[in-house]
Amino acid sequence: MKKLFVGSLAWATNDDGLNAHFATVGTVASAKVVTDRETGRSRGFGFVEFENDAEADAAIEKLNNSELDGRTITVNEARPREDKPRDGGYNGGGNRSW
Repeated sequence: MKKLFVGSLAWATNDDGLNAHFATVGTVASAKVVTDRETGRSRGFGFVEFENDAEADAAIEKLNNSELDGRTITVNEARPREDKPRDGGYNGGGNRSW
């Protein structure tokens, strides 16, 4: 199974539309448009998983720079998310004595 990152999505693109676009090249295991957890609006990107690595590679080849809902999308292999510190980016605590 291979996961792809899909960027530059139109705000109107939903999971079903994403799935349908990628189903043209292979069997889609899952398709998810990432949304803001507070507003529910699309964040402009999503992920598509293929059962078969060859189909995922074909999707990158055929659908990168293709048009979906009036926008040119980018498609590439998803990279694992890097663990970031959850302290707002300021390493170290707020309890400093100068």
